[in-house]
Amino acid sequence: MFRKLLFFSLVVLVAGVVCYKPSATSDPGANPDDPAREDLTKIHYPSLDKIPWRGRFIRPQDTLESLYGNDWPTVARFNRIDRRHVYPGMTIKEPLDVASVKAYTPMPAKYPPAKGHRKYIVIDLGEQWLGAYEFGKLKFSMPAASGTKGHETPTGLFRVDARHRNHTSSLYKTEDDTAQYPMDNAIRFHIGPDNISYWIHARDLPGKPASHGCVGLADEGMQNRVYGIPEEPLVLDSEKLYEWAVGENEYEDDTGEAEELEDGPVVEVIGANPEYR
Repeated sequence: MFRKLLFFSLVVLVAGVVCYKPSATSDPGANPDDPAREDLTKIHYPSLDKIPWRGRFIRPQDTLESLYGNDWPTVARFNRIDRRHVYPGMTIKEPLDVASVKAYTPMPAKYPPAKGHRKYIVIDLGEQWLGAYEFGKLKFSMPAASGTKGHETPTGLFRVDARHRNHTSSLYKTEDDTAQYPMDNAIRFHIGPDNISYWIHARDLPGKPASHGCVGLADEGMQNRVYGIPEEPLVLDSEKLYEWAVGENEYEDDTGEAEELEDGPVVEVIGANPEYR
């Protein structure tokens, strides 16, 4: 009889803990060791030092749209990421006041070295960001993904010398290994001594350096075509830069094929990849 009473008491106690303290079965949190480097709060961008933000752990039911409504593009840009790369288990930076960062850009409004140029592109590796300048004044800017450690994007002064709207990689394939990796809206700015070409082009944007040296810009049109998501492409950064820098308003009819160009915009690549803390 005593054993039965003891067993019943233990059952009641355990049930009481579970019911009274639901935190014992609450949502999981980020892995503090972050072996897969999925915590974007650990990537240091100097321009964010004076902007209040906090970490937001992404749960299975979360999307940028469900969390931030129509402000999701602002949060995506803040994190240098696209919608396809926001997934359960990762942590992103969440601005405390989303409305205050709608016009956020780490690029200066005026860039003196570009003052004498009708069109001038600056790529800041430390900020993972690209700025388009006209006579030294910032026309627009956008997040970017440069080369990873060991495959860093070369720094220095270059000049756009080719365009290829329908470019694909000759070395790398898509995640499912069924096709060559798409590089829509490709703008070539450098050919290295090893004959490797460096392009600015459409790619996935995971919130950190991710390429083999090229500079990638978000383009949901490309992602929709290749991966089927997002259903309604909205962010078309690579297309915007392509039209501004080498589009038909700048050069003759664009057939979509590779074409060498003369007197293209200057491209200046500065800084070094951000620290991962």
